[in-house]
Amino acid sequence: MHVLVLSGGLSAERDVSLRSGRRVAEALRQEQPDWEVTERDVDAALLEHLRAHRPDCIVPLLHGAAGEDGALRDVLESLDIPFVGSLATASRLAFDKPIAKQLATTAGISTPECVAMPQSTFRELGAAGVLDAVVERLGLPLVVKPTKGGSSLGTAIVHTAADLPAAMVGAFAYGDVVLMEQYVRGTEVSIGVFEQNGDVLALSAVEIVPPGELYDYAARYTAGTTEFFCPARLDDERAMRAQAVALEMHVLLGLRDWSRTDVIIDADGQPWFLEVNVAPGMTETSLFPQALSAADVSLGSVTAGLVQAAVDRA
Repeated sequence: MHVLVLSGGLSAERDVSLRSGRRVAEALRQEQPDWEVTERDVDAALLEHLRAHRPDCIVPLLHGAAGEDGALRDVLESLDIPFVGSLATASRLAFDKPIAKQLATTAGISTPECVAMPQSTFRELGAAGVLDAVVERLGLPLVVKPTKGGSSLGTAIVHTAADLPAAMVGAFAYGDVVLMEQYVRGTEVSIGVFEQNGDVLALSAVEIVPPGELYDYAARYTAGTTEFFCPARLDDERAMRAQAVALEMHVLLGLRDWSRTDVIIDADGQPWFLEVNVAPGMTETSLFPQALSAADVSLGSVTAGLVQAAVDRA
């Protein structure tokens, strides 16, 4: 078996992707020492490399637009190479936060009310008037973030109208469309989902306690900065409701193999869907591997199982 782990790329999350790729490749080598596991960056020579050294399976671990918007997966589907993870169409649905939230709402899953605005709207109608209208509708505080992307890049929590313009500028640095979402106070958790032998399984929720108000890029990837609890400090009912949201979003969006869903549990125990990731981070501080470890399941065994499932599908 020749397995190729793809990571890196040119997105703002390149460094995180490279760390994820290295960790998963090493886990696969330990789990399946007879397999040939190679790693490769994504660049202009990738297609030529794939044709010359066609692998039995690919594990794409690119984060952000490069790996989660469906484009790379479209290419892999066109080349008819088996790969671990969701297909291109499902990836696009999950990567676009407003679309995923709308689908959640339609399915009866609670998600904070939001407004998505392209940069052109602010230029055409005037930023001040648009922001006043949004605040009047949604109130404060608000979470401001790009509609596409991850690792909390360009994300800010805004408590006053005066701070909103700066938050918008920060978000537009990472995308042309920005999401302004009602801020829900509560316990932030993340639930990993993976498939095994035809079953869709939810891992225990990981509770996230960052040093500040926002679980930002530094809090995510600087070891020792954020406190994690797995399983989360929730009673059984709240924990099960959070897992149910993650499972339902995985199925609702048509995702495959693995995913990670972020949820806020409010004071009344209500889970609020925030977003779902089709390429969960696999670094030393990432949430998916932490949940696997708490369940006494190795990253290598899960990934090897998904690789074998991808080959069998083909």
